[in-house]
Formats: sequence, structure tokens, C-alpha cells
Amino acid sequence: MATIASASAHDELVASCLAAAQGGDISAYFDLGVAYSTGSHGAPCDLVEAHKWFNLAAVAGHEEAPLCRADVADEMTAREIAEAQRRAREWLRLTARRAA
Repeated sequence: MATIASASAHDELVASCLAAAQGGDISAYFDLGVAYSTGSHGAPCDLVEAHKWFNLAAVAGHEEAPLCRADVADEMTAREIAEAQRRAREWLRLTARRAA
């Protein structure tokens, strides 16, 4: 039962980070990058998503994000990096639309 409760808490952490990210929280961007790059806190290991979140954090001025983005990119193909960048642009477009 502890495993189910702990998995639920991890899922809630990712959900709360996603909600904060929608509000432009730079730390949430970075935390999501960490979660996706390590497959932790209820997020699957997904380097494309990790790169996307680290990229968003870096663009917003997070100090550690550019290095983490570069580390993740070292493990990715050019096509995966392009997809991550496309997803980051899409995120920015959608969140800008919500703010307007």
C-alpha cells in the first residue's frame, strides 16, 4: 500500500509542476526537466520532454538549465532535439495564448 501512496504522491508532484509551469514558474520548468530526464516523480524517462523543459527553463533564465539541457542533448539525435525544440515553441505559443 505504501508503494501506491508514494506513486500517487509522485504523480501529484508532476501535476503540480505542470500547473505551476502553465503559470510560467521557471523552477517548475526545471523540475519537470529533471523528472523527465531521470524518470522520477511519476514521469517516464523521456529525453525529448526533458530537453523541452530544460530549454524553457534556460530561456526563462534558470541558471542550471543550460548545462542540463546540454547534458540531455548529448544523449539525443538531431531529430529528437528538433522535436524537443518544436514542443518548447508550441508550449510557449499555447501559454501565451492563454495569458492573452
